[in-house]
Amino acid sequence: MSSSPSRFGRGHTDDLMSFLSASPSPYHAVASVAERLEKAGFRQVEETDAWDGTSGGKYVLRGGAVVAWYVPDGAAAHTPFRIVGAHTDSPNLRVKPLPDTGAHGWRQVAVEIYGGPLLNSWLDRDLGLAGRLSLRDGSTRLVNVDRPLLRVPQLAIHMDRSIYEKGLQLDKQKHMQPVWGLGDTREGDLIRFLEEDLGLAAGEVTGWDLMTHSIEPPAYLGRDRELLAGPRMDNLLSVHAGTAALVAAAGSDSLPYIPVLAAFDHEENGSQSDTGADGPLLGSVLERSVYARGGTHEDRARAFAGTVCLSSDTGHAVHPNYAERHDPTHLPRAGGGPILKVNVNNRYATDGSGRAVFAAACERAGVPFQSFVSNNSMPCGTTIGPITAARHGIKTVDIGVAILSMHSARELCGAADPYLLANALVAFLEG
Repeated sequence: MSSSPSRFGRGHTDDLMSFLSASPSPYHAVASVAERLEKAGFRQVEETDAWDGTSGGKYVLRGGAVVAWYVPDGAAAHTPFRIVGAHTDSPNLRVKPLPDTGAHGWRQVAVEIYGGPLLNSWLDRDLGLAGRLSLRDGSTRLVNVDRPLLRVPQLAIHMDRSIYEKGLQLDKQKHMQPVWGLGDTREGDLIRFLEEDLGLAAGEVTGWDLMTHSIEPPAYLGRDRELLAGPRMDNLLSVHAGTAALVAAAGSDSLPYIPVLAAFDHEENGSQSDTGADGPLLGSVLERSVYARGGTHEDRARAFAGTVCLSSDTGHAVHPNYAERHDPTHLPRAGGGPILKVNVNNRYATDGSGRAVFAAACERAGVPFQSFVSNNSMPCGTTIGPITAARHGIKTVDIGVAILSMHSARELCGAADPYLLANALVAFLEG
């Protein structure tokens, strides 16, 4: 089987850096995806409207999730789907319902821990604030204060010498509340500040979904700039690659499958929401696409039976300082191409037949790939892969890019790996 020319190169990684900077929250991430889809000729469809069976690119937005698909001319109702699955959320600090707090002359913002962040990576770092505001008239507005606004100050070493013996011990409630000013706490202060920042009238904001982000931009790193450091690579790297791959695959009317991008929210805390992978969003969109093209329940069953999903999420590159934490025969390297994730206890959804599908796509794209399996003494995490397979009854394969510092405020990968992943995804979507 001959390989096809690569679609993406270093420019893809440059664009990823812009995407990361523009996407400090899941709501911003799906807006960034929608902007790219619109430029490629996709159109948004509302879930509350009746859908038609016309060909072309379409997408649905729901909160911090997006599902996009491209229907080639003449696609039968039972045409199977090829899905790239990813998630838009990342571990961080999120603002509580009563955000204004403080003590001893410091004004602070009350935050709750979202997902499983490496807490120490959020200390002594200049933080911005971003997310979604719900307004009195029922509309929503995105907000992004992308400047030094908050900081979680670490206790000086002179006041905790035990760090030398015990290491840093952080209490999630007491030690992670950021400061943002001096003076007495004033109720409603944070929301008033955001209303002023957006030019809204006082009292117009009645609800919010807000989170902190590091304001330090992504950057190439190293002597030869062969590494990429940046925030939220878990898992906006996959969202970006999946978007680029879908746009590249769209436009061909000889596709044997209907290519799909499904980027969900709330993966970091279990996926159980109306925008999570364990919710009905993906199944609803796929079914409606079948029925809009005149399909029956039988056509839906046939389409799902032939569907394959690549669940793309970041994984663990071998750490040079902790190599013993990895399986000794599976040591994925940064810069070595995407990884295939395997776990026989179904924490990942990959099986042998799924491996063959991914291997074939990588071969067509001329992309190397690696395998990841956890050390038997250290049970692995999980992804949207097993959820997608079980909920929808479709073959799912877990893949991704190997990174270091997963769940840190700032992560690290090989600069070539994002475009190697994107090239493999194009080959997969095109069949």
